[in-house]
Amino acid sequence: MELNYSTIYYFLKYNIYLLLLDTCSALTLTTLSKTIHGTVGKPLLLPVHYNFNTSTSGIQIIWLLERSNFLPIYLVNSMNQTVVHDLEFQHKFTLRPPDASLLIHSLNFADEGNYIVKVNIPGNTTISATQKIEVTVNVPVSKPIVQSQPSHEVVERVGNITFNCSVTNGNRVTFQWLKNGNPLQSSPRYTFTKNNATFIISPVMKDDVGNYSCSARNPVSEMESEAIAPTIYYGPYGLTVSSDKGHKVGGVFAVNIGESVQFDCSADSNPPITSEWIQRTDNTTLIINKGPYFKIFSYKGGEKTMDYLCRAYNNVTRKLDETQFTVIITSKDPEKLVQNENSLSPLAAITGVSLFLILCICLLFVWKRYQLHRAIHWKLQDRRRSSTEYRRTQIFSGHEDALNDFGIYEFVALPDPSASLRVPSSKSASVSNASQGQDTTCTVYEVIRHVPVQPQDNPQDNPQLQ
Repeated sequence: MELNYSTIYYFLKYNIYLLLLDTCSALTLTTLSKTIHGTVGKPLLLPVHYNFNTSTSGIQIIWLLERSNFLPIYLVNSMNQTVVHDLEFQHKFTLRPPDASLLIHSLNFADEGNYIVKVNIPGNTTISATQKIEVTVNVPVSKPIVQSQPSHEVVERVGNITFNCSVTNGNRVTFQWLKNGNPLQSSPRYTFTKNNATFIISPVMKDDVGNYSCSARNPVSEMESEAIAPTIYYGPYGLTVSSDKGHKVGGVFAVNIGESVQFDCSADSNPPITSEWIQRTDNTTLIINKGPYFKIFSYKGGEKTMDYLCRAYNNVTRKLDETQFTVIITSKDPEKLVQNENSLSPLAAITGVSLFLILCICLLFVWKRYQLHRAIHWKLQDRRRSSTEYRRTQIFSGHEDALNDFGIYEFVALPDPSASLRVPSSKSASVSNASQGQDTTCTVYEVIRHVPVQPQDNPQDNPQLQ
């Protein structure tokens, strides 16, 4: 049986591949990434580092290429810094030992696959380590193009829009949709295909108005398309009336007698609204003008109030909106009318006064409680007075020494009648009896005791003292 050289060649390569599986943990190979993306036609470096002194002699470095459904292919080998190429790839790869990194000069699609590197360190026992790097070959993407369906206008809440993004060149392309330069977020009305090449809005709303673009990218490049702005019909929204003169408060315009005023009706709408101006009097309406504005000319009469209505219509969306307003023709200064409108209402004034009165009542109640507390405090102090002072006052009848009785007295009704003190004078006694006959109350007067200084009598002038 004869064996051809091709069979022997692949048999040897396969055995080398099996040897690569037997690795030793004492030697470690490291790479920047498990996957490296290259660009077709450009060089690519596969960096590999190991944890041994690069000056060690006898280091062996082997590179293989493993493609899908094929046995590994021998690329290059170095031993004692001597490089041996496979003749088929001698101008394709560069290896500079003791550096284990491999340089691919010019990538093509046949260079895709898993690159396997094995490093052997000789010694008493040869130690080995293996590392695998996946290499992809990519074509840079071209500028994407966006198309929309339908190409004509769409009406909100009725129509749908489908956007398609495509590129002429590029592989492994993914797409990202942007609105006004910002990435689109998921929404119940948004539908994206698997790779985002197609984007659907259903149904279209006013909020979808804007500039749409798509970004195409792959591992080595990225490009963004020109923006397109689909035409969306919507509205009217936010109908308002404004004037070139006078003052507006809410829905009321105050205008001086003799002025000519122009009123405008505007709304957020596409296409622009068609307007009608209607005057309302006594439950009747009268169309007085058609168009975006109308004028009220000078009145020579007196003050007058008129009610109007602006009716807006979108001919495409077939939606209608209207707003009412009042015009007051007056001889007063419109600015004062505005101030009167902004002034406090009578109800607000009454509410303020009521709150003030309630606050005063609360303060008065607190003050009364405080005075009662002081009265009780003083009462307890009076009851602790020395009984000898009262006994000393009881030996006088009120007529024996009138000078000592002179002053200002304090009259107190105590809660306990049995504890009330006797007062020697008849006047104070009558007051004390009257206090006992009444309900137990407590009235306190601040006492000012003052006894005027009397001149000292000469004993010779007063015979009774001798």
